[in-house]
Amino acid sequence: MSPERGPLAGRRIVVGVTGSIAAYKAVLLVRRLMERGATVDVALTRSAAAFVTPLTFASLTHRPVVSDVLDLDAEQQIAHIELAEAADAVVVAPATANVLAELAIGMASSSVTAIACASRAPVVVAPAMDAGMWTNPATQRNVATLREFGYLLVEPEVGSLASGLTGIGRLAEPGTIADTVERLFERAGDLEGLRVVVSAGGTREPIDPVRFIGNRSSGKMGTAIAEAARDRGATVTLIAGAMSVNPPPGVSVVNATTAQAMRQAVMREAPGADILVMAAAVADFAPKQASGRKIKRDGAELQVELVPNPDIIAEVAEMPTDIRPFLIGFAAESQDLEANAIGKLRDKGLDLIVGNVVGGPFDAIGSDENKVTVFGSEGALTDWPMLPKRQIAERLWDLIADRYRSARGPDGAQKEKAGRRPRAGSAGSRR
Repeated sequence: MSPERGPLAGRRIVVGVTGSIAAYKAVLLVRRLMERGATVDVALTRSAAAFVTPLTFASLTHRPVVSDVLDLDAEQQIAHIELAEAADAVVVAPATANVLAELAIGMASSSVTAIACASRAPVVVAPAMDAGMWTNPATQRNVATLREFGYLLVEPEVGSLASGLTGIGRLAEPGTIADTVERLFERAGDLEGLRVVVSAGGTREPIDPVRFIGNRSSGKMGTAIAEAARDRGATVTLIAGAMSVNPPPGVSVVNATTAQAMRQAVMREAPGADILVMAAAVADFAPKQASGRKIKRDGAELQVELVPNPDIIAEVAEMPTDIRPFLIGFAAESQDLEANAIGKLRDKGLDLIVGNVVGGPFDAIGSDENKVTVFGSEGALTDWPMLPKRQIAERLWDLIADRYRSARGPDGAQKEKAGRRPRAGSAGSRR
């Protein structure tokens, strides 16, 4: 496959090099990544620069090298933050025992660790060190911690070490590391040809021209899901409620800030969709009658009569099998997450449901991170740690894509699901 068409084509990869004798192999890694179509930026720790100079990498990449957390880029922006935000992936190779420890406890004392800590992109770590250091319990604990964080480890190999001994600790070959990075993006086209609809944000139910009943949903999770689907090749429509973030470029946007508007948009878009992800937080109730004028305060009590909003996702689930999309819902619960999420999945006839706990010491609403559990008809399917919402979106699409394909017959038609009972009023059984 040519570099122009490969998984790394157009990807921006940041390679962080730390102070190991194996730093010379990072030069070969950078070349391998560039040969596969990636744009590569390099960051060095101070000790890495003692092994390989910044000029070597600058000459190879034709891009400035970041070697200090205080470095500014050409626009006088903080260089390591700019790289962290722009990166599609961060690769730390070689990673010393010291850097593994810093990453595990969240230190950002060098440009490399600062980029890894600040970035929301996947992080690949390729350790290199003496065998005794690699097998040390503290190092292994740090490695386990990084895996829990979602870092991808490229295990060191057995071979000749700088000490003159032979053992485990040798940096994996540059081609092996490049292959690992490439595999991060091999799924980039797995939604090619599919039409995906995602709802995001909250709804605002008007009381009068200036007041409304709403919720604190930011739309960040739904936006991340739409963006990830776009990057995997899907044609994406985002039904946007009230959001604190901008919709991603490259997707069609339908604005729908009330429950009724969102229902109309979903019922219009769903029949032509392959997959519908209802990440929006639709208000359960709305004022029975909105005032056409701003309600003035006159000292008297104000009573607002509320009526239930339409159950949009349940209506989609009632669609005939031949037009009903593969359906994913969300459940934000303050208690009894599993029972409530599975109950919602079964009652509404969903294929998957994504649950998270709100309130308590961590509240994901408005945050860039979340901890979710995905449930299917058989129960909980995931055990993911706290992750950036974009990483959650990628993992969700891995799961959704697999489930979607298994729900299709050889001719691409939806298969009926055993054990799924028709909902009241349904014209037929669910798949």
